[in-house]
Amino acid sequence: MSDSPYIFEVTVENFQQVVLENSMNCPVLVDFWAEWCNPCKTLMPLLAKLADDYRGQFILAKVNTEEQQQLATHFQIRSIPSVKLFHNGEVVDEFMGALPEAEVRQFLNKHIPRESDALIDQADALLLQGDVESAGVLLKQVSDSDPENPRIRLSYARYMATLGKLEEAEKLLQALPDEEKNKPEVLSMLARIQFDRATADNPPAEVLEARLKDNPADSEALHQLASHKIMENDYEHALELLLTLLQKDRSYGDNAAQREMLRIFDMLEGQGELVKRYRNRMFNFLH
Repeated sequence: MSDSPYIFEVTVENFQQVVLENSMNCPVLVDFWAEWCNPCKTLMPLLAKLADDYRGQFILAKVNTEEQQQLATHFQIRSIPSVKLFHNGEVVDEFMGALPEAEVRQFLNKHIPRESDALIDQADALLLQGDVESAGVLLKQVSDSDPENPRIRLSYARYMATLGKLEEAEKLLQALPDEEKNKPEVLSMLARIQFDRATADNPPAEVLEARLKDNPADSEALHQLASHKIMENDYEHALELLLTLLQKDRSYGDNAAQREMLRIFDMLEGQGELVKRYRNRMFNFLH
């Protein structure tokens, strides 16, 4: 047993308490190792050093795979050292092998709360409230004080998009590493930017509604009105319009209805009853 208050030996009996329960309060790094594994002997003292350096910002849990084969089997450990990061009771990231210290620090810093996170949260809340100027001041403060915070680029992109600077926002998002760019919140924002751009030159919603009243099969009006509904966050109405377009004129705009339904699913991060219902309806029509 380590003398450090941040390092624990984990067994089947204490896994629930040490890993799952503690992960509700802070990240828990679980190191799967064995006595015969030379890379494990390189990585383990490094992880112990970092646990002390970070002073409780994460907990290090060590699992001897020879003695705790049930845990190794449960987590499908096939190569060691294998390191998994738990947060809120779930594995949120992992790596294998004896990485150098700089890379392990980079891995940890993606998941450990920073002081500047509170300012970013405030800025995001101000954007939602429409106070764009105050949000910009806070984001500039974070950018100056903690430019390495991985969240700053996403929040700055959200700020730029709110100002209508769609090209700058998109460039910030496209410059993210692939693992960040494929996260639901980033895909959601990229989809929103595309809809913002598409809606810019559309006729007013009232004009489009009048056109549809005269001709319910007006594909262009269906498509453009759906974009307006998206910008109003009326996703259900937008999906219904796009599904109608898909059914009436599937080839319109090089299959625009299906592509934009998929973008809305991305904007909603692929979750929720609305996504499930319209994904099923789209699938049933297509197949």
